[in-house]
Amino acid sequence: MPTTSAKSLALVIRVVEFSETSLVATLFTRDFGKIGALAKGAKRLKSPFESALDLLALCRIVFLHKSSEALDILTEAKLIRRFRPPGKDLNALYTGYYVAELLDGLTKEDDPNPELFDLADQTLALLTAGAEPAAKLTVHFELSALKLLGHVPAVEHCVECGETIPATAGPTAFGLLDGGVLCPRCRGGKKEVMAIGADVLRMINLLADPFGQAWQRIKMNHRAYTELRRLLDRYLAHLLGREAKLRRYLPRTEG
Repeated sequence: MPTTSAKSLALVIRVVEFSETSLVATLFTRDFGKIGALAKGAKRLKSPFESALDLLALCRIVFLHKSSEALDILTEAKLIRRFRPPGKDLNALYTGYYVAELLDGLTKEDDPNPELFDLADQTLALLTAGAEPAAKLTVHFELSALKLLGHVPAVEHCVECGETIPATAGPTAFGLLDGGVLCPRCRGGKKEVMAIGADVLRMINLLADPFGQAWQRIKMNHRAYTELRRLLDRYLAHLLGREAKLRRYLPRTEG
């Protein structure tokens, strides 16, 4: 079975026990995308992984990359940063776990996306630093990840006919199955449609910016944030084929 030795930065997004001494880790790497790797002896006190396989840890790994669907073999992992939100900030903690769930659920194996890796790494670092409200970081990560993956909701033009939706329009129909807004002519007969306010549609454009700064200046009132949260919960459930497991633990207010 052909194998090649490879190295990359990686985020640990899932870990399961394999045997009394070994683990199987799902890693989102910067250079190779998502991989599944067997870490032999990882549970021993002395191992080549130096306790680097904690959930959401950022580490530098060396592994044997297999050309088949078999698990890769992790040979080394050097810890760079653990995920440790400040104090007892459960909102930040659950947001981090949610980042891992989306990385696992929305990506395919061996499909590199360095920008998505950098976005996730940046989000986890900001959560650890307590630099931004967890609620705002959550929606920024969701929408920016969707943009990088080609699934960001269309909010400026009707997804059916391409008609421009005025920025000053009132509540606009959003088709969850269509992936964006619908003009009044195209709204008829559509299923899974919800009304979205113009202010929320504008926020989506600003928040779906992986590495810009404008999203940090957004001030969301409770109504707008609740509306955006409801939209993203339902839209992501459609993309994932199920409700996100961490959905119920996400921040429900912007503050």
